[in-house]
Amino acid sequence: MATVQKLTPCLWFDSQAEDAAKFYVSVFKNAQVGRISRYGKEGFEAHGRPAGSVMTVEFEIEGLKFLGLNGGPHFKFSEAVSFIVNCEDQAEVDHFWSKLTAEGGQEGPCGWLKDRFGLSWQIVPKALPALLTDPDAGKAGRAMKAMLQMKKIDIAALERAAA
Repeated sequence: MATVQKLTPCLWFDSQAEDAAKFYVSVFKNAQVGRISRYGKEGFEAHGRPAGSVMTVEFEIEGLKFLGLNGGPHFKFSEAVSFIVNCEDQAEVDHFWSKLTAEGGQEGPCGWLKDRFGLSWQIVPKALPALLTDPDAGKAGRAMKAMLQMKKIDIAALERAAA
């Protein structure tokens, strides 16, 4: 993780940045945890964190670098920001859906979910955008109607509906 990426998503956690980084790295094949920085005695009056506790965790997923920050309970994740996982097939959709909703994650509509840390994800099979943008408006509409009934995306059901 030596090279500097131009833009790096920073994810604010209360105190679970290291746990979250380890979790995300376990979900994705091409992932790793990088450097971990710790709070020192300096600045305690500003940050209020015990010396030696984790301040930041660098991690990388599929070539994208992230920074997890333990900044306290001041801010929470919302659906205003989410990460899209583009999937090749139903097996990949099923894998990411089950892993990211495990241990307290929540299923949402239309392929959206929240993991146990409250971060929003969209699990999108490559067939979905193709069906929703089909030149045949009827086919695209039927696919959209079917998708709106789903939580986890079911590719075969979308294809049946579109046909």
